[in-house]
Amino acid sequence: MKKLLVVLFLSQFALLHGQDQKAATLRSILLEQLRSTHHQKEWFVPVDVAVEGLTAKQAAWKDKSGNHSINELVNHLTFWNQRQLEKFKGQKSAPFDGNNEETFNKSLDSAGWAAAVEKLDAILTEWERAVEQADEHKLQSWASTIAHIGAHNAYHIGQIVQIRRLQGAWDPEKGVKS
Repeated sequence: MKKLLVVLFLSQFALLHGQDQKAATLRSILLEQLRSTHHQKEWFVPVDVAVEGLTAKQAAWKDKSGNHSINELVNHLTFWNQRQLEKFKGQKSAPFDGNNEETFNKSLDSAGWAAAVEKLDAILTEWERAVEQADEHKLQSWASTIAHIGAHNAYHIGQIVQIRRLQGAWDPEKGVKS
């Protein structure tokens, strides 16, 4: 019942917000959510735009409030997207003790920062491929999780943009225009 409600909600949302050219499917809605947090600028800035042009030094920058750095947020997104993708594909994940703070921690030099951005991009691309290729039963059983992944990604991407604004390293022209 819960899954049916999620599908109905997402279908209605998509129909009300521009996908009424052709009938929305669960697959198309989930792909739209994944792509809008990856590389399609729609309702909010996708991650590829949010991290574009950042240096390792900018990515490591922290304000004095104890918030995470952009680098830490990218590491966190990579960790959780990869872990959920492995589950989706039936693969075994690396052991994890459940301490979410550990998913943020990783310092990187310039080469490491570029590799981290590439790794996140590759994982998000693989998520899209996996959803494209999954059978309908699997999509139905994973719909809520995939929807939450999109929301989680959007939340942290918003933090990345906010950190860039605090640094003075954000071009407002890269934002979403209505």
